[in-house]
Amino acid sequence: MTTRPKARPVSRAALAGEADPRLVALSVSIQDDAALFAEDVRGSQAHVAMLAAQGIVPRAVARRLRRALDQVRQEFAAGAIRFDPALEDVHTHVERRLGELAGRDAGYLHAGRSRNDQVALDERLFIVGACARCDAAVARLQRALVGQARRHLDTVLPGYTHLQRAQPVSLAHHLLAHVEAAGRDRQRLAEVRARAAISPLGSGALAGTTLPLDREAVARALGLTGVTRNSLDAVADRDSAIELLFAVALAAVHLSRLGEEIVLWTTREFGFMTLDDAFATGSSLMPQKKNPDVGELARGRAGRAIGDLVALLAVVKNLPLSYNRDLQEDKRPLLGGPEALALTADALAGAVETATFHADRMEEALGGGEALATDAAEYLVERGVPFREAHEAVGAAARLATARGVPLARLDAADWKGIHRTFGPDVLRCFDPRRSLRRRELPGGPGPRAVRTELRRWERALGAAR
Repeated sequence: MTTRPKARPVSRAALAGEADPRLVALSVSIQDDAALFAEDVRGSQAHVAMLAAQGIVPRAVARRLRRALDQVRQEFAAGAIRFDPALEDVHTHVERRLGELAGRDAGYLHAGRSRNDQVALDERLFIVGACARCDAAVARLQRALVGQARRHLDTVLPGYTHLQRAQPVSLAHHLLAHVEAAGRDRQRLAEVRARAAISPLGSGALAGTTLPLDREAVARALGLTGVTRNSLDAVADRDSAIELLFAVALAAVHLSRLGEEIVLWTTREFGFMTLDDAFATGSSLMPQKKNPDVGELARGRAGRAIGDLVALLAVVKNLPLSYNRDLQEDKRPLLGGPEALALTADALAGAVETATFHADRMEEALGGGEALATDAAEYLVERGVPFREAHEAVGAAARLATARGVPLARLDAADWKGIHRTFGPDVLRCFDPRRSLRRRELPGGPGPRAVRTELRRWERALGAAR
């Protein structure tokens, strides 16, 4: 049997009687927005300090309220606050407990403030902090990747397109590709943080207040860079939340791609990588199994992150100005998404940092020479042959090797000469993967000097960010 909450809703000043329990149950958000208790208390302390400075609240009252709010925060953090569904949300729970501690003085706190601008502030404070936490976790993953890249500057493996062996690269170059994607993720988080760091407090329900608030003082006290410029927009705007969820979703997609490679590379079919036992799991049935759950969970979490973004976009897509109760539904995706990303990035960082990469298996995958076919085509281009003609000639060589059942690198100089008169005996040098890399020193390419340059750049950048 389901027990319905008692119908004692918060705001019914102009209404007769009590709300139906079913409406109360639908309205409750404390199970989600309780996570905002620290931000709610910070905002309230800054607000009451400003009210005192403006002469709206007695200074002695403001001091007592700030002390009482410290206690409320501590009780929330300790799990000592009993949640009452009839109080709906975190703001009202804070206010109720404050009333129990401070009595009549608690009534001063809400002067010049609505729950509409209060929740908008709480969310902006949360977004600023979430960006910092996600950034730190992604940076830790970058450092793990860079550390392995430093150890594997000379490890060569096939690069892949369409999951087929394509051209040789170093493992360092491959790992730094993931570092680049993570770097863009961190740039996006920084941009979201900058746009979120403005205070909507003072916008009231939608049209501000007649009280002489000092909005800029509140923003400064909270470490924010300014105030919103339109009260209607301030309480209706969820752009920063959406932008954060987009940044989180794209970062989660990047983590998913890394997770997919961990899953592939740790199979016996690839054998490029072994996870440390601390970052693998066993099977409940098959005792021989070592499963790459860390990579699989990274893939799965990406779906959740994408869903969070779509959910919030759908909530706001047709809302008229200004505040609508639909916006209550932003809490679950906003509050859960960034924490899931940080958790996933940290787990992947540990998996990468402790993994063993098998250089012998990687180089063995280059043994047939197919990944160096483009080098043979460019051999002809360097001798004046049009690329399309060179491409067709090497394709003919690949067909000949397939017909004979031998790797492309096993064709001899006479075979190559028979395919195109421009091939000389030195074409066989094209099938040395390390020579191939030494010839690819364009900026951003996989040449050893170019990779060392990028590795040093990232080591400096991540060292400065530590």
